[in-house]
Amino acid sequence: MPHYYADHASELKRDLAREVPAEALRILHQRRPWLHAAVALANVAALAAAAWGIVHLDRWYLWLPCALVAGFAVFDFTVLLHEVVHRTVLPQSDDRSYRILGLLYAIPSGISASQFIRWHLDHHAGLGSYEEDPKRHYLSPKRNERWLKILYFTPALFFIYFRAAAQEAVSYPTELRKRIAAERLVTMAFQLSLLAAIAFFGGLFLAWKLYVVPIFLVFPIAFALNRLGQHYDIDPTDPAKWSTLVRRSWFWDAAYLFSNYHLEHHYFPAVPFYNLPRLHRLLLPFYEKRGMVARGYGSLLWSYLVLNRKPHTNWEGDSGTDAVAQAAS
Repeated sequence: MPHYYADHASELKRDLAREVPAEALRILHQRRPWLHAAVALANVAALAAAAWGIVHLDRWYLWLPCALVAGFAVFDFTVLLHEVVHRTVLPQSDDRSYRILGLLYAIPSGISASQFIRWHLDHHAGLGSYEEDPKRHYLSPKRNERWLKILYFTPALFFIYFRAAAQEAVSYPTELRKRIAAERLVTMAFQLSLLAAIAFFGGLFLAWKLYVVPIFLVFPIAFALNRLGQHYDIDPTDPAKWSTLVRRSWFWDAAYLFSNYHLEHHYFPAVPFYNLPRLHRLLLPFYEKRGMVARGYGSLLWSYLVLNRKPHTNWEGDSGTDAVAQAAS
C-alpha cells in the first residue's frame, strides 16, 4: 500500500509535535463513546424531526427547509462512518462492533462500508499524489469547466461517484470486491424499498418531498460543498497545506458534524471529530506562522465556480477578491 503522504510529511509531523503539547494531544485523542453516541442520536433526531415536518407541512416554504435538514442529516451518516474508518468511536478496538457500526452508518447513503473504508484509508496514504490518492485520481473533475463542476452539486453526483468507486475497485482483491458488491446490493435494496413504501402508503408527491428532494437534490449539495473544503484550495509545494484550512463556524460544526475541520483531521487522523474544534484552536499559532488563511464555504464556492479555480491548486490570490462571498459563509 503506497504511503506518499508519510514519505513527504515527516518534517511536518515533527513541526506539529513541537506545536501541540504532548499532554494536550493525549487528551485530544481520548475517545468518549457516549459523546459519539450523543452526536449520532442528535443526527437521527434531526432526521426524524425533518421527516415529520416534511410529512405534516404542506406549504413548500415550510417543508423545503425540513428537506434541507434531512439531506444534510443523511450526508452526516457518512461523517459518522468516517469515524468508524479511523476507529475513533470505542476506547478499545473491537472488530465486530466497528463492523456493525460501519454497516449501519453506510445504509442511509446507499454506499458500501467496506469500499468507503478502503477508499478513505488509501486517500490518507496517497494524499498529495495525483496517482496514489483515489479521490483525487478518480473523483475530482478532470476538466476545469464550470458546467462539469456544477454537476457534482446535482443528482449526477451519484453516477460520478459510483463510476469513480468502480474504477478504483478494479485494483482490489477479489474477496473485497465481492464483499463490496454484496454490501452495495443490500444498501440499494433498502433505499429502493424505502422509496417504494413511501410512494405506496403516502403517494407520489410525498415520495417526492420526503425522499427524492433530500436524497437526490440536497445530498449532492451537502457532499460537494463539504468536499470543496477538503483538498481543492491547497499549496502543492507544502505538505502542511495539502488540505484546505476552513474557518471555524458553529453553524458548519453542527451541519457537518465537525468534518469541516478536514485539515486538522489529516494532521491527526486519530482525534475524534468532537475534539477537532479544540485542536483547531491549539493550531492557530501554527497556521499564523505558516501564513495560512482560513476560508469560508461561501468564499470557496465563489472561487471554485465564479472565478473557476482549478481543484488541487493554490487559490491564495483569491482572498482579496471575494470578501463579499466570505461574509456570506
